[in-house]
Amino acid sequence: MSTQPFEKRDPHRNTVLVMLLVVYIFNFVDRQILSILAAPIQADLQLDDAEMGLLGGIAFALLYSTMAVPLAALADRTSRSWVIAVSLAAWSGFTALCGLAQNFWHIFLARLGVGIGEAGGVAPSYALIGDYFPSERRATALSVYSLGIPIGSGLGVLMGGYIAATVDWRTAFFTVGLAGIVIVPIFKLLVRDKAKPEAVPDTPMDAHAQPTLKETAAVLARKRSFWFLSFGAAMSSMLGYGIAFWLPSLLIRSFGFDLVQASQFFGALLLIGGVTGVMAGGLLADRLGGRDRAFYSWLPGVGFFLGAPLFAAGISSDNAQLAFILFLLPQALSYIWLGPVLSAIQHLVVPAARSTASALFLLINNLIGLGGGIYALGALSDFLTPFYAEEALRYSMLYALGLYAVAAILMALAGPSLRRDWVAE
Repeated sequence: MSTQPFEKRDPHRNTVLVMLLVVYIFNFVDRQILSILAAPIQADLQLDDAEMGLLGGIAFALLYSTMAVPLAALADRTSRSWVIAVSLAAWSGFTALCGLAQNFWHIFLARLGVGIGEAGGVAPSYALIGDYFPSERRATALSVYSLGIPIGSGLGVLMGGYIAATVDWRTAFFTVGLAGIVIVPIFKLLVRDKAKPEAVPDTPMDAHAQPTLKETAAVLARKRSFWFLSFGAAMSSMLGYGIAFWLPSLLIRSFGFDLVQASQFFGALLLIGGVTGVMAGGLLADRLGGRDRAFYSWLPGVGFFLGAPLFAAGISSDNAQLAFILFLLPQALSYIWLGPVLSAIQHLVVPAARSTASALFLLINNLIGLGGGIYALGALSDFLTPFYAEEALRYSMLYALGLYAVAAILMALAGPSLRRDWVAE
């Protein structure tokens, strides 16, 4: 670990942020590539939509969500950078193993491994950003880091679609998995932990004291803003992850796209809309949140409220060009929540507990959102197939849009609580 003290300005912090972003891009390339490969995998392994939903959702989310908590606690107590580096090696290796799968259970177990690896990457990264960047710039820094979601998802879709169309889906898994392993030594060379200042003896609740997992959980459990933010994000993630996973299949089934066309359509949507939304959320939160901390939740709530009818228009469209335009704005609105909410979670605990607090938030968000959303949309599509045939997936998405209304209400309720629960640092 580095021995340099905490400070407001650090010339190394931008290097750290860039490397964390690179790792997060690989995180989402490995996670999202399954969506664009769903059609060839289903054809090759003879899987239905519900089974594919299990692979995209609970197979990944079960251990990704639960293992994140002990790994984050370990990162808080040891080295955040080392936990991230080892996690990157683990999830990249398991991604490569997905290419060897011969049946449902082979790829299910490999996806469990990807989830275990990725469990150690995100929460410690949030905490490192919290260490390197001051409060008034934290939402923007977290938004830059969160660009890994649309960029990684977009690249995963584009590369996965191209490789699968020109070679096969197994080669796509091998390629992205091995690429992640190459990054591990570079990351560890450039990223160091910030040294923690020694706590003042006999000072209770010191800002730099190391709380236990139980103590951190107890603090968050007493804060209503944590529950509103966590369940609001989870409701939005059920729809967000569901649409992100199934949209390529919708484009193939309902718009007549081939694999490459679907990857280009969805990849462009993620890169343009996603990047715009993520950065807008962080910049607006840092600007408006300085006046009233309630904006850290109100801003995402507005995004969800406006996004739902626009998504409905895009999903219902029969014209591919019009659908792209209609999807673009709600795609941006659906990503606005990342910077504000992640920054707010950082401010509900003392700095030494940031990884653990982030992991507890992610436990709720991902177990419900990622674990439930993809499977729910797939299972609903199977249920609706006797009524809507090839259009069942389209109607499954339309019915699920009510989740954004629930998310908007929960974010609105979180605002007043944030004013009381905020921990300055």
